[in-house]
Amino acid sequence: MEFGWTDEQLELREAARSFALDAVARFGRHNDSWINGYSKECSRELGARRWIGLTWPTEYGGGGRPPIDRLIIAEELISAGVPIAASWFADRQMGPTLIAYGTDEQRAAFLPGILSGETTWCIGMSEPDAGSDLAGLSTAARREGDEFVISGQKIWTSFAGVADYCYLICRTSTESKPHLGISEIIVPLNLPGIEIRPIRDMTTNEHFCEVFFDDVHVPAENLVGAEGNAFGQTMRQLEHERGGIDRLLSNRALYELALERADLGDPLVRQELASIETGYRLGRLLVTREVLGQAPKGFSAATKCFCTEHEVRVANFVSRVLGAEATRWGDVAAGLCYAPGYTIMGGTSNIMRNVLGERVLGLPR
Repeated sequence: MEFGWTDEQLELREAARSFALDAVARFGRHNDSWINGYSKECSRELGARRWIGLTWPTEYGGGGRPPIDRLIIAEELISAGVPIAASWFADRQMGPTLIAYGTDEQRAAFLPGILSGETTWCIGMSEPDAGSDLAGLSTAARREGDEFVISGQKIWTSFAGVADYCYLICRTSTESKPHLGISEIIVPLNLPGIEIRPIRDMTTNEHFCEVFFDDVHVPAENLVGAEGNAFGQTMRQLEHERGGIDRLLSNRALYELALERADLGDPLVRQELASIETGYRLGRLLVTREVLGQAPKGFSAATKCFCTEHEVRVANFVSRVLGAEATRWGDVAAGLCYAPGYTIMGGTSNIMRNVLGERVLGLPR
């Protein structure tokens, strides 16, 4: 097959690369920029360029561009370390979910703020006793007239401390199988009864948060999709979350730094570089297949597993190249310390292999 880029795509990549260099100069370079690099100003500039919602239908304010264009832009921004986290989750997941399952009123209320980069969203999914096991969640939303009253706890909720909205996955019924009775509700985070506690990780980053809901009253009109039947909606969200270019390039900026320092005259170093470059190419093919809609249903679990394990190998390479320098606390050391999280967040590698075996290959449990 012809695997080249069109002239328009090459121009788009050059524009994204130019913006990335300028943005890093003004907003700083961030390791794992799509999840650690928070800059509302940068997201507003992305919105002004219409690079948020690039692939959304034009009738909802999106760009109507092919998904491969979003991959090109994201690849350049993440590789350079541009801080895009303030808008990344909403662009990647919440917007497409509202377009697919939301009401006209919800789209009119929430999509413009996402598209402009003005609003930041987090997703309330994991819980202390239900990390990768979504069907095991217990945060409850009981219906009282025209409101839901929400109580429970979420954890590892990235950017809850600065987000305007939480896209909450919660339980509205316990009367059937665990994966039933799950609903998705938009929760403004300025409501009474919400307590947010930042969690500092070993890199000193505090984007992870615990979120406590104590009888929080939310309008019933904030329910997205069918009440009690949102498990499939959430699985579709996870397809967006797990199969993207962000799962391959989180620490690409550190890799570029190590390339400048690596002893290319050492055959063992060259051999490892060949392996890493091969991994990047394989991962890119997997992600491209996801983006083009050519991957089997559920295969994003395999894409995520391969790509995030590759990122760990990249971190190990960077650490070996920099040697003792990598142990001196600073930006590089913080980035390397973050690497174990790649194969945990978004679903652990063990869970991804279970999903692949059971749901894609049809293997017995």
